[in-house]
Amino acid sequence: MKFFSGFSLQGEEVFFKPFIKESAYTVCGFSYGAIKAYEHAKAQIAKGKRVDTLQLFSPAFFQTKSEKFKKLQLLGYQKNEELYLQNFLAACFAPHPQKSVSLACGTSQELQELLFYKWNLDALAELRERGVLIEVYLGMDDAIIDAPGAREFFVEVATVTAMKNANHFLLRG
Repeated sequence: MKFFSGFSLQGEEVFFKPFIKESAYTVCGFSYGAIKAYEHAKAQIAKGKRVDTLQLFSPAFFQTKSEKFKKLQLLGYQKNEELYLQNFLAACFAPHPQKSVSLACGTSQELQELLFYKWNLDALAELRERGVLIEVYLGMDDAIIDAPGAREFFVEVATVTAMKNANHFLLRG
């Protein structure tokens, strides 16, 4: 199993242990890491490598958000990275108590990539047609992404698990 971490995070796969398929042919990622997992799976398939399952946990889905929202996020990060990350983590765990996570060094370029990333329905469908099982897990109380929009988008190409009362980390209460 190959796991890709979320923006400025590391080691958070422990939150997803109940869902992760432990297989050499599983690729998974959380939030920003979901983008990286998807791109990795596409590249592996293009090289003729085997990928059985692509698991996307709270995939970074901002294509329904306004340009103004995205630019304000970038500006906030560039202005005060530490404060931005504090607020980001609080929102990731909201409405439940924040848990301890390990931070990694994120960049403004990575934040820009995740905010402006456009998921491609046709490319996802092609992965599925090539035998890749795509699973998307969403917390419907997610304060980071547009979970209802993501559910509506991904349901055409993936098995979508929409969890009531769950946050960005898929945690409940």
